[in-house]
Amino acid sequence: MDNWRMAAPAGWERRLLPMITVVPYVLLAVMAALTIVVKHDQPGSLALDLALCAAAAVWKLVLFTLHPQWRGRVGVMSVFIAGLILFGLVMVVRDPWFGVYTPALYFYAFRIIGWPRELYFIAGVAVVAGTAQSAGLDFGTWTGLLEYLGVLTVNVVPMCLMAWLSEVGARYYAARETALRESREANARLAAALAENAALQERLVEQAHETGVLDERARMAREIHDILAQGLTGIVTQLQAAEQAADDPAAWRRHHAAATALARESLTEARRSVNELRPEPLESGRLADAVTEVAAKWSARHGLPVQVAVTGETRTMPAQAEVALLRVAQEALANVAKHASTATRVGLTLSYTDRQAVLDVRDDGPGFDLDARAGHDGGFGLVAMRQRIEALSGALRIESELGGGTGISACLPAHTPEAGT
Repeated sequence: MDNWRMAAPAGWERRLLPMITVVPYVLLAVMAALTIVVKHDQPGSLALDLALCAAAAVWKLVLFTLHPQWRGRVGVMSVFIAGLILFGLVMVVRDPWFGVYTPALYFYAFRIIGWPRELYFIAGVAVVAGTAQSAGLDFGTWTGLLEYLGVLTVNVVPMCLMAWLSEVGARYYAARETALRESREANARLAAALAENAALQERLVEQAHETGVLDERARMAREIHDILAQGLTGIVTQLQAAEQAADDPAAWRRHHAAATALARESLTEARRSVNELRPEPLESGRLADAVTEVAAKWSARHGLPVQVAVTGETRTMPAQAEVALLRVAQEALANVAKHASTATRVGLTLSYTDRQAVLDVRDDGPGFDLDARAGHDGGFGLVAMRQRIEALSGALRIESELGGGTGISACLPAHTPEAGT
């Protein structure tokens, strides 16, 4: 801390600044005038007193007034105050009324030198004041000396105690100011953090909204493909078959009825998908039953038998897992109808183990080159299947080669997390 405590005065300290910079000169002038009045008939003693006043004024002028940059130097200020105390002691010994000058010395001792050095100088000024107050005592007797020591004690102890209390108060207020400043800084940081968190929260909400929109678009795209596209493809196939069977009324009615039933089924599934309901085959039975029903309908519609096998102990899985596997079965069978018309055998196997459920769909159709084509229907069908399975921490594997048929295997853990979590 800067030892010149008045270098940056504030509040009441600013008002006390003249006590250090102006009042000491005024007091010296008043004491000099008083000395002239009292000792006008003692020219020798008067000259010495005036010389002491002048020397004290010059001492203060050189070491303090003309060099404010020295006020922060402990060594220089210690010499300065010690010199003033010495001048004051000599003057009160000669003329007790110079004790009136001691308030200026107290201000220097209290305000210039930092704690705890100020105690020595405050005690020195108290000695000067006590010496001025002890004028008239007989120092040649023990009684006079004891009285002098008593006067010094009465001056030194209270002033040092006052200095200590002042330091305690200053430290308390400094600690309070520090705590208040830290509290304001902490509040400012907290406000900034809250503002940043609010902005981050807003961005997260916006991103979550965008992600939700994209997820919903992807879901709708998958549902449209798995339900409407497949249904429309089946309807077109049945209508084309009906057109080719125009000369056979029974065959025409059969294909027309199949197209009508498929249209109704697709419409029902589309409505259920919009309402995010479970597919109808899963409403009344387990996944194994739903897969068997879907395979039976597909087989009846396309005239190609599907061998369905269920292995392991069947159990109820999470709704999204059962929907995903059912959609994979539907998409795989739809791909067989579109791209493997020459197939003579189709097999569908649903296997349950302790840790997972696996759906395999295989055909002996012409197959395709995995590197040359992303999927049977331009790629989206396989992409949709993979998205459904991988969203539930599962895996989709596709095996195919030209002339060797195609196999699709979807594997899901027994306890799948909800999609999007």
